[in-house]
Amino acid sequence: MTQEKSRKVTIAEVARLAGVGTATAGRVLGGYGYSSEDVRNRVHKSARQLGYKPNQLARSLITGVTKTIGVVAGDIQSPFYSSVLRGIYDISRAEGFGILLTGSDEEPQKEIEAVELLIQKQVDGLIVAPSQLSGAEHLQAFVATGKPLVQIDRIVEGLDTDAVTVDNVTASRRCTAELIAVGHRRIGIVAELEWWQGGNFEDFIAGVLEGSVSSDHLFPSWQRLLGYLQAHLEAGVSVDPALVARVGTYSIDAATAAIASCFRHSAPPTAFFSTDGLMSAALMGVLKAERLSIPQDVSLVCFDDLDWMQFHEPTISAVVQPTREVGETAARLVLDRIADATRPPRVSMLKADLILRGSIQPPANSV
Repeated sequence: MTQEKSRKVTIAEVARLAGVGTATAGRVLGGYGYSSEDVRNRVHKSARQLGYKPNQLARSLITGVTKTIGVVAGDIQSPFYSSVLRGIYDISRAEGFGILLTGSDEEPQKEIEAVELLIQKQVDGLIVAPSQLSGAEHLQAFVATGKPLVQIDRIVEGLDTDAVTVDNVTASRRCTAELIAVGHRRIGIVAELEWWQGGNFEDFIAGVLEGSVSSDHLFPSWQRLLGYLQAHLEAGVSVDPALVARVGTYSIDAATAAIASCFRHSAPPTAFFSTDGLMSAALMGVLKAERLSIPQDVSLVCFDDLDWMQFHEPTISAVVQPTREVGETAARLVLDRIADATRPPRVSMLKADLILRGSIQPPANSV
């Protein structure tokens, strides 16, 4: 038994049933040019009656609109980007747009290739988490095409576009301040701090102490370090650079080694602040290996509230990022600019909330 192949309805058949010319039917179904309301109603009624499905590729060649938004995520495996993508998808789909997803693995060359691919796919707009915060000629070139670009999570210096970020500095300052408030003075921090465009690590700390470092064009991990340092300054607590577990290669092994070195210090930390989920996992591993209890031996607060943190005993104090809102806001900015390319760029900085649980208490040696 053979199955009869379904025949594709042509635009000429729709035109004939509607009593109009093929060109007129094409304009109505393609959404371009002028046609009277009566003609539009007849064409759409005929299309529905015949089960006509428009050729999206042909339509995009005529209108220059593909109804797609390109997304370049830094790490498509991370919970952060998974939630951001959910927000982008929900808003885009509600407006009849699809998304084309690719990633950079936080590598500039991969990002360049991803953007080139999305340009070839003729996306109507681009949402990207930039992997470099200066230069970025490929993003400048995309903006020059006249199509909208929205930066998320970080902002390239000199790239004047819409953007959505999280207020990492304020949230991290509050995390550290909570630890200081209960008596901690030896507070460790673990973060991916591979490089800073303003100089070396020591230059960054000196700049923060002098008040000359701006958070505008920093990677999130450096912004969180900035908040940590600011909290010390505001409380009049000295900063020991030896308690900064600086991770160069973003891996749990590198983070574990950096954290372990802090606990080998002659005056080890009594509290620790981890700046993302992977760093938190590494920190938990070190505390277990060292047989250190939370919060009796080490108080703990983490950036990114992962599922296990509210079920761990004790529960872990953590910062909740508005990840889905980041995606929703980015999608709205792209769609708004597609509708009106003349408005000034907008930068939306979203608040991150700290949830205090059971992982913070005064240090054991406090009076």
